[in-house]
Amino acid sequence: MAVTESSPPARSTRAAAAPPGPPATGAAFGAREWLVLLTLCCATFMCGLDFSIVTVALPDIGAALGFSSTGTLQWVATASLLPSASLLPLFARVADLIGRKRLFTVGVAVFTLFSLGAALATGPGVLIAARIGQGTAAAMIAPAAVALMTGYFREGPERARALGLNGAVMSLGFVLGALGGGVITNGFSWRWTMVALSVMGASALAGALCLPPIHESGAARRMDIPGAVLATLGLFGLVYGISTGGDQGWSRPAAFGPIAGGLVLLVGFLLAERRHPEPLVPLRVLNRPSVKWAGLFGVVTFGMCAGTTVLLSLYMQDVLGFTALRAGLCYLGEGVAATLGGMCAGRLLGRFGGARVLAAGLFVQGVGTASMLVLPARTDLPALLVTSSVMGLGHVLSVVSFITVMTTGVPEEDQGVVGGLSQLPQYVAAIGVSGLGAIAAARTGALSSGATASRADVLGGLHAGMVTAGAVALAGSLLAGAVLRGRPTARPFPPR
Repeated sequence: MAVTESSPPARSTRAAAAPPGPPATGAAFGAREWLVLLTLCCATFMCGLDFSIVTVALPDIGAALGFSSTGTLQWVATASLLPSASLLPLFARVADLIGRKRLFTVGVAVFTLFSLGAALATGPGVLIAARIGQGTAAAMIAPAAVALMTGYFREGPERARALGLNGAVMSLGFVLGALGGGVITNGFSWRWTMVALSVMGASALAGALCLPPIHESGAARRMDIPGAVLATLGLFGLVYGISTGGDQGWSRPAAFGPIAGGLVLLVGFLLAERRHPEPLVPLRVLNRPSVKWAGLFGVVTFGMCAGTTVLLSLYMQDVLGFTALRAGLCYLGEGVAATLGGMCAGRLLGRFGGARVLAAGLFVQGVGTASMLVLPARTDLPALLVTSSVMGLGHVLSVVSFITVMTTGVPEEDQGVVGGLSQLPQYVAAIGVSGLGAIAAARTGALSSGATASRADVLGGLHAGMVTAGAVALAGSLLAGAVLRGRPTARPFPPR
């Protein structure tokens, strides 16, 4: 029978009762629903902000703590990314074992404590250890937050609106991190970036402790240890190799070895899941067309947007000569467009269905990204703001719709697992950052006639990366329209 989140896990013989709180009709939220939404969005924003706000502060961190090299300093960012990506499947199943609300609360508390520890770090080792703790906590928060979102808000307009606002907040966190990191670091100290994260964590923790009860099936009874080990090590190797191989090439043993080893371990993980009575990720979940296809399109939208955002930063600073703060301000158009897109996403999903909105979102993202080919070597703010805003609008529509398609129609006992899978694309997006960076570097080298590339050569390389990102997004749009249209999980919501 259905059990509450606070009850010990037990096998369910029927679907869990509908959670209390969501309104019965329409998409209007009451006080309890807004408490849930603000709490989950605060945690999502915090995790999105974490990576970008630290990236901007890296030079100051290196100077203050005495990092020995740029390569060593990069571990401040990588130390958080790797556990976030590799531990997601594990904590997605843990959420089903101990309760999603409980795991979410623990994750937010751990994140807050390690953020405070990072603010007080006295040396590189202490800071990197704190960043590992933050990444581990983010792996707890991400799947639990999505599963709670789908648990508190009924499938249909209410859930679509909630996911739309959450998607806008997620995108806004990444965008504002660059701006906020620059402002805080320039005006105060890099340590205050960590203090800001701990304050947000404390706010999310207060909300988590006040969340209303939620019913869960407690279908999972034990942990799939072999699957957990294989999935964790496989994803660790894959993301590590991808994220560190872009600068000097993936053919190097230091990058190719982890990628190849990660792929072998992930194949072993799939084979192990066939035999385990309670697998970490049931194959029936992976075999759902909506899950595997939506996951692929999630990788496309996150990878191409993240990679293009890095190229835009290089364009503004290396070609136009912007300061880091001015470059961060130019991302505001993208952030505003993402916010507006998230606010409209629920209505669009209700009217047109997930497949059409996903295809349209990828199309808009692709058009905005490919149009960056017109960005000149001189400052043209209208062109910069329009193209980046169009990309941001398409990206947030793609994010909200792929998560909606992926989580719609999933049995209650699998919501934790699917919640974790829906968060993987944003971490595997490192392939887009490294891939587009490699394309831009290769094109710059081909255009350069001497040892030093001119500004025009750099711009030509950046244009090549941006056009590639646009083409990939447009191809994803065509594929999404072809493979998802007409599926029950992608149709418009029925009227209430």
